[in-house]
Amino acid sequence: MSTLVTRQAPDFTATAVMGDNSFKDDFKLSDYRGKYVILFFYPLDFTFVCPSEIIAFDKALAKFQSKNCEVIGVSIDSQFSHFAWKNTPVNEGGIGNVQYPLVADLDKKISRQYGVLLDMGVALRGTFLIDKEGVVRHAVINDLPLGRSIDEALRMVDALEFHETHGDVCPANWKEGEDAMTPTADGVADYLAKHAG
Repeated sequence: MSTLVTRQAPDFTATAVMGDNSFKDDFKLSDYRGKYVILFFYPLDFTFVCPSEIIAFDKALAKFQSKNCEVIGVSIDSQFSHFAWKNTPVNEGGIGNVQYPLVADLDKKISRQYGVLLDMGVALRGTFLIDKEGVVRHAVINDLPLGRSIDEALRMVDALEFHETHGDVCPANWKEGEDAMTPTADGVADYLAKHAG
């Protein structure tokens, strides 16, 4: 599997169910240029791990948006399935009225373009961080039983924004507000000396 990291995110036009429950037939990824995007794939509507992730992204949506980042979910289900799932209460197996777009990938083209489509026809749990120029800067793909970390997705947005603003690079486990590293031999040595032990 080749990586999309450092390459332009494959653009797509599809139908999405928007936060207000309207259907947008000409939903385009490229319309989000100028913002960071977390594009995530999940296997199927009306399943088990997926709602925990979808609801967790929704609960963190204001945090993402405060960082100039939009969240977009994609699965191989139709817009009608997405709409029905959004309109099913959480205590009855639904996801409630999540406020970010859910894209219908019924022909599986988008999942295939992003390298997450399994032979059985569903997508792995792929998460892609796309920068303001449309370039994929981070990607992580989980197998079906393994739910993703929304905190880690937020941390990666912070790291990318910090790097773009300051030019420094973000070391292991870096969090917003912590020291980063100047990308030189001396900068790395200074950072490691200061943070060793």
